[in-house]
Amino acid sequence: MTDRTVRRGAPTSLALYDATARDAAAAVISQYSTSFGLACRLLGNRPRPHVRSIYALVRVADEIVDGPAEAAGLSPAEAEVVLDELEAETLTAIERGFSANLIVHAFALTARECGIGEDLVRPFFTSMRTDLSTSDHDDASHDAYVYGSAEVVGLMCLQVFVNAGSTHPVAPSDVLVDGARRLGSAFQDVNFLRDLGHDETALGRDYLGLATGATTRTAVLDRIDGDLAAAASVIQLLPSDCRRAVTAAHDLFAALSERLRRSGDTTARVRVPDPVKARIALRAVLGGSPRGARA
Repeated sequence: MTDRTVRRGAPTSLALYDATARDAAAAVISQYSTSFGLACRLLGNRPRPHVRSIYALVRVADEIVDGPAEAAGLSPAEAEVVLDELEAETLTAIERGFSANLIVHAFALTARECGIGEDLVRPFFTSMRTDLSTSDHDDASHDAYVYGSAEVVGLMCLQVFVNAGSTHPVAPSDVLVDGARRLGSAFQDVNFLRDLGHDETALGRDYLGLATGATTRTAVLDRIDGDLAAAASVIQLLPSDCRRAVTAAHDLFAALSERLRRSGDTTARVRVPDPVKARIALRAVLGGSPRGARA
């Protein structure tokens, strides 16, 4: 019997700590993201807690560089120290299987079970660190930032989809890896366009190079739609307890992309109305194919 087993219906101290850490991660997603939270609820019981744990760590890191740390009085240099400490604690927790930080502990449990390693963790923190030092991006820095901030998060989730509940994690297929990366990239570029006004005025950042004329809004939307189409074609290859959630997330961002293309106001934050979100979720629950998927 291991330390994480349940004895006579009551969790051991470590099992209770694990459960509390996962509950803390679930609280983060419930407070911060209605759209991602909706998609997460469509996941099966096997992958759901792990995806919540990934999102929670990502959200905490993002908050260090995107406002709350500054509002608490931290300078960019101090915020970078906090981010470095979080990265170090995360990597240490994956190795040892324990952290005094509940969000890090929850992520480490997922990483150890599903095969998420340093090769995915470090690029994520590198991109977060970029937000403290880089305001304007060209094509190369955009691609590097998106890889670390979004594509690797998609790859972390893919590790969960393939490996949650297994004894020995395996590497996903190349086609699934490509689909996860392109879906993550599409999500990030949609968010860049949605938050364009806030990023420019409040944060002083130009992730897409629109201000310098390095690219155009139409070119970005064309790239998003190409990435969404590529991702749609491989969602059917995911385990059955993941497809509905990924389809719902894909179709939500496809709807956002459409609305962004129709909108003439680049400063207003485009959103999908709740009734439309509900229809997207229902269609996914009923087993509909992702929008744009080949028949």
